[in-house]
Amino acid sequence: MQQTSTLEIGKQAEHLACQHLQKLGLSLLTANFRSRYGEIDLIMRDRDTTVFVEVRSRKHGNLVDSLESVDRHKQRKLIRTAQFYLLANPALARQPARFDVIAITQQPDTAQINWIKDAFQA
Repeated sequence: MQQTSTLEIGKQAEHLACQHLQKLGLSLLTANFRSRYGEIDLIMRDRDTTVFVEVRSRKHGNLVDSLESVDRHKQRKLIRTAQFYLLANPALARQPARFDVIAITQQPDTAQINWIKDAFQA
């Protein structure tokens, strides 16, 4: 039996999260945006709002909850990376923005998706 790598699990979770958000009316601007400050998994549009999405995936029964893993340090990295993105995209910088977290709990045959809008403030 082949073991799925952490990277592959992360990519699958991001794809699942993107599909989920698109079904709910958001549109993808970019995936895996990187800067010297860090990475943002998904950058999406929700009407006139730019949405910076952190995707977290955990196995069912994991001691650390997906949401708890987006700590203050991770939030600061996401905020700096989002600021960098907005500097490079000045038209978007004049519109509202928010930070969402998609927490995916992997179970043997399914995945539970928990979308937290406006999970933290810049």
